[in-house]
Amino acid sequence: MLSKVISFALHGLEGVPVEVETDINKGMVAYDLVGLPDAAVKESKERVRSAVKNSVMRFPVSKITVNLAPADIKKEGSHYDLPIAVSILKASDQLPYNTDGIVFLGELALDGALRAVTGMLPMLISAKARGFTRFVVPAANANEASFIEGCEVYALKNLKEVVAFLSGEEEFSPVAHRSYESVKRERRYDADLSFVKGQRVAKRALEIAAAGGHNILLVGPPGTGKTMLARCIPTIMPDMTFEEALEVTKIHSVAGELSEEGIVTLRPFRTPHHTATTVSLCGGGNNRVRPGEISKAHNGVLFLDELPEYSRSALESLRQPLEDRQITVTRAGGAATFPADFMLCASMNPCPCGNYGSAELVCTCTPAQIKRYRAKISGPLLDRIDLQVEVDSVKYDDLISDGAEESSAAVKARVEAARAVQRERFAGEGVRSNANMGERQIKKYCRLSAECEGVLRNAFESLHLSARARSRIIKVARTIADLDFSADIQPRHILEAASYRSFDGNAI
Repeated sequence: MLSKVISFALHGLEGVPVEVETDINKGMVAYDLVGLPDAAVKESKERVRSAVKNSVMRFPVSKITVNLAPADIKKEGSHYDLPIAVSILKASDQLPYNTDGIVFLGELALDGALRAVTGMLPMLISAKARGFTRFVVPAANANEASFIEGCEVYALKNLKEVVAFLSGEEEFSPVAHRSYESVKRERRYDADLSFVKGQRVAKRALEIAAAGGHNILLVGPPGTGKTMLARCIPTIMPDMTFEEALEVTKIHSVAGELSEEGIVTLRPFRTPHHTATTVSLCGGGNNRVRPGEISKAHNGVLFLDELPEYSRSALESLRQPLEDRQITVTRAGGAATFPADFMLCASMNPCPCGNYGSAELVCTCTPAQIKRYRAKISGPLLDRIDLQVEVDSVKYDDLISDGAEESSAAVKARVEAARAVQRERFAGEGVRSNANMGERQIKKYCRLSAECEGVLRNAFESLHLSARARSRIIKVARTIADLDFSADIQPRHILEAASYRSFDGNAI
């Protein structure tokens, strides 16, 4: 007898429907699984066999052929266990109930229990977009599925419950829909700008970076608070919208890093170690192509501490995603495109000993050592960093002072006001912030007066800037003007924006 059950395959962040076909006929006893299955899918044969028997059901002793269609798409992951088991039970007349329109996803334990699978959210979203509204998933994936509105998702514990649900022997309620706003209020950041003493210039640069989505480099001696400042960036960025949260959650779900909450409510802050490889940053994998650190930082911050310590190839791999806001990863296991709209924050010492340019400490490095150290960061990569800020040591009296520092909440209010201006400005243009502007938007929204052009020309010539650096100065100036609620870019805005490019002229 022939049976068909619907499941889904995952390619990148997109789900593709897969029809699990099972044919049971007389002949030599065999159990064949075809349709380009990977190792995890092939091993499902033994999991399904044991799960069916241990669920007090009969596993057919016949010639069984299971086909995963379409046969030209590689099937990866353990979530095919449940649809294969249901399809076999249907084909063997043990489950003579209608399963049309139901999508089955789940891994089976040997005792028939359903285990959580990765990538559940993107598969559910893709299935809903294709018209499917009823799903059977593991109970452990219930939280992840609860944010999908307009669907009936039944989160069950084991194969016995699945059979009881399909046969109508037991009543099961679909997963209750949860509000993103209620979950978002429960999470808070640990860092806050009020904990950072002094560093007014750096704090101002962070505010500008967060307001416009600009990349930032913090340069200063060890122990000056560069890492602490970087950790405060998500606290002053606008809260994620539900759509942004879903984008981030899909990536983390595919990567298998989703928390029990089922959705990511705080902006990601990824800090890969300086020994991270190019593959770990960009993404890859032997079988399924998985997102890397730059995609996991989507809609958040990618923080690279001690920037010159990263390998040259790893740093250069950032250049294309910084421009395109997405990355296409091609490996032997296939190709996938992941979003990568992140804010790059990097920190470094000004020299190997860390004291070059310090007002308090003496540098012991030779000019050749300093040049070699700074040459580890290429000009094209530095060109893509909008704000380059010096962070000097804080005096002891400032550290122990009782004076109140401005909180992240106060700065965030100004950042959100500037972002509101940008949303209104770029409505319908597919641009989220000033940092995402193309040349067309720059010409349209960043018209410069003759005085502004003169200031920019002087900075361009004295700092030996590139055409890309000129565009980025204009974008930063537009953000500074937005923070001032100025409709036009003023010379003071150009001056402040150009002041954050001083390291371009020093060949860092």
